[in-house]
Amino acid sequence: MNASLRTAYGQTLVRIGETNKDVVVLEADLGKSTMGAMVEQAYPDRFFEMGIAEADMAAVAAGFALTGKIPFIASFAVFVPGRCYDQVRTSICIPNINVKLCGSSAGLSDFGDGATHQSIDDIALMRVLPNMQVFSPVDAVQTSLIVGHMAVNHGPMYIRINRNDLPILTKESDGFVPGKVYTMREGKDVAIFATGITVSLSLEAAEELAALGIDAKVVNVPTLKPVDAEAVIDICRATRAFVTAEEHSVIGGLGDAISAIAAPVLARKHIRMGVQDTFGTSAQDYQILLEHYGFVPATIVKAAQDALE
Repeated sequence: MNASLRTAYGQTLVRIGETNKDVVVLEADLGKSTMGAMVEQAYPDRFFEMGIAEADMAAVAAGFALTGKIPFIASFAVFVPGRCYDQVRTSICIPNINVKLCGSSAGLSDFGDGATHQSIDDIALMRVLPNMQVFSPVDAVQTSLIVGHMAVNHGPMYIRINRNDLPILTKESDGFVPGKVYTMREGKDVAIFATGITVSLSLEAAEELAALGIDAKVVNVPTLKPVDAEAVIDICRATRAFVTAEEHSVIGGLGDAISAIAAPVLARKHIRMGVQDTFGTSAQDYQILLEHYGFVPATIVKAAQDALE
C-alpha cells in the first residue's frame, strides 16, 4: 500500500491544530502542493500566504516564534532551505528559535521540472547548521509521527518530504525517537543504511542479495541529524561492510553522517549510493529518473557486493 507523505504532513498539522492554537503555517505560493493549504481550510486565521518570498517567510516565521507561536514554513525543498538559507542561518539557527521547516517535493521527486526544482543538496545545507535537526521520513506514517514530534519539541527542525506516494513500511505503534535508527531487516554480512525512498529499494535489494547468499541488514535512518552513534557503531561492528543509500548527493548527506560515526572507530569498507556530484534532470515520470540515477534495487545489490569484496 502506498500513501502520500505530503497529505500526511497537512493532515497532521490540521489534527495538531485542534488542540494547539499556537501552531501557525506559512506558505510561499505552493500550499496546494505542500498540503499546507489544508490548514488554510481548517484554520484560516492561522495560515499566512507569503507569496513567492521564501526569505521573507523565514524571517516572519522567526518573528512568530519570538512571540511564542510555533511556525511551520514550507515550500519545495529546493526553495526551503535554498532561497532562505541566510535567514534560516541568521534569524533561526543562531538564536536557536522554534521554527519548523518543511522541504516538500524533495530529492528528484519533482521529476518533470528538472535541475532547478530537484533538491539533491538540502540535507547537506541543513546538517551543517548548528542547532538544526534534520528528518527524512520513510513513509506517510512516519511523516505524521515526525511532524507531531516537531510541534511539541523546541528548536529549529527540517523535514524533507517526497512528492510521490511511497510504500507504507512503518506503523504508528513504532513511535518516533529523534536520532534512532530502525532495523527493517536483520542480516549479518552487510548493513545497508537508507533513508526516504531508498529504504523500500534496499528491502527489495536485500531479497535479491539473499538469493545470492548474502545476508543484508536494512536500516532506516529517518533522522540525519542527530544520529545515534552507538547504535550505528554496533550495527557496523556486527557486519563486514556497509552501504549508504540516499536520494541526495553523496556529498554532505547520509553517507557523510554514517561515515563520520563509523570510520574513526571501525575498519569497514563503505560504498555510497546516491546522486554522484551532479544535478538532476527532467523526465516523463519518477521511475525513469530513479533508474537514470541508479535508484533501483540492482544498484544497491551491486554496491553491497562491492562492499564485501
